[in-house]
Amino acid sequence: MTETSEFKAQPPEGIDATGASSEGASVYQLIRDDIIEGRLAANERLVVTDLARRHGTSTNPVREALQLLRGEGFVTFVANRGARVRPIDQDFVRDIYEIGVLIEPSLTRWFVNMATVEDIGELERIQSLIEENNFTDTVRHSELDTAFHTIMYRKHYNRHAAELWWKHREVLRAVSRRFDFTLARRAAILSEHRELIAHVKAGRANEAGELIARHVEGSGRHILEHMRARNAARAG
Repeated sequence: MTETSEFKAQPPEGIDATGASSEGASVYQLIRDDIIEGRLAANERLVVTDLARRHGTSTNPVREALQLLRGEGFVTFVANRGARVRPIDQDFVRDIYEIGVLIEPSLTRWFVNMATVEDIGELERIQSLIEENNFTDTVRHSELDTAFHTIMYRKHYNRHAAELWWKHREVLRAVSRRFDFTLARRAAILSEHRELIAHVKAGRANEAGELIARHVEGSGRHILEHMRARNAARAG
């Protein structure tokens, strides 16, 4: 069995994680982390030359990174004013997870009708690793949880839908790194994964689709509640 420490989630086959050059992808990751962690403030102007100097690179990878971040919603471009950091607020998170609630049930129903014995075995293997880790290492959990869902969507014929899912998943995964899982959310994740596997085994496509909608919404609401609590603490 694969050790959790060796596991690294990968996008579905045929989907580039960023679609960028190696240098552009590296700068993209650095700037995205700065935005999420608040080192680049909401509405702060992003000057290409300043960012290039900050990250020890030329301006081309920075421009490439900013376009990627624009596509994910982390950066906005305003005519004659350049690029600015988009506020990572509750509306941003809500918009992202609500799209997942709309598209993931369809992807899941298709998977249930097409799942092989090998697919189910892989779901069970990853779930056993998730339970073995038991949220002890949240980074490992994130990688394994992403891999669990990737198994269901990696073969879908609609690559545009699969790519949209992956990109939004990665956005929420990045934002959620700032927050711990509550005990209630931990229990919900484990029980919903087990129930989902049971639906796949039984070929219950509609039930699986309904469950995944609740699962995605629960994940999004969990992040929102953390954000509200953090904002209330700051205001108090």
